[in-house]
Amino acid sequence: MPPLLHATLRTAADPGGEPHAGPGFPAPLRPALGAVQSLLMLAARWVVAQAFFMSGLTKLRDWDITLSLFQDEYAVPLLSPQVAAVLGTGGELLLPAMLFLGLGGRFAAAGLFVLNAVAVISLSEIAPAAMAQHQLWGAMLLGVWLWGPGRLSLDAVCARWLSRSV
Repeated sequence: MPPLLHATLRTAADPGGEPHAGPGFPAPLRPALGAVQSLLMLAARWVVAQAFFMSGLTKLRDWDITLSLFQDEYAVPLLSPQVAAVLGTGGELLLPAMLFLGLGGRFAAAGLFVLNAVAVISLSEIAPAAMAQHQLWGAMLLGVWLWGPGRLSLDAVCARWLSRSV
């Protein structure tokens, strides 16, 4: 495999590092910490992916209403309502699938983080409960973006495969 392609695939498939518990954390409990972290990252990926994917399916069900929403309700900066509707709906369908599978997990988390931020910014009014939900999703996405999708991801499988192919 060419070195540049190998380096690119390694970077894209980075599942994140091992959990760091600090020097005072008992060594025998570190494997358990890693297992808990992996399960929590999987749960965070599932919760966020489900919310965004269901939103994308709702937009697909009635495209006329979706276009109307992007023309009248959402004030997406720099894009026409039609382009924003296509990109937003496409992102809400593709990125959650990638996030849940942990395939390009950091990329998917970054994309959904931006999509989440644009959704909050583009709404003229947002209920406090909805704002809290968006903040929770943003925090979970930021965690996956910064620390990777974890060991229970296709990125981790790809990383193991790439480390053997060197």
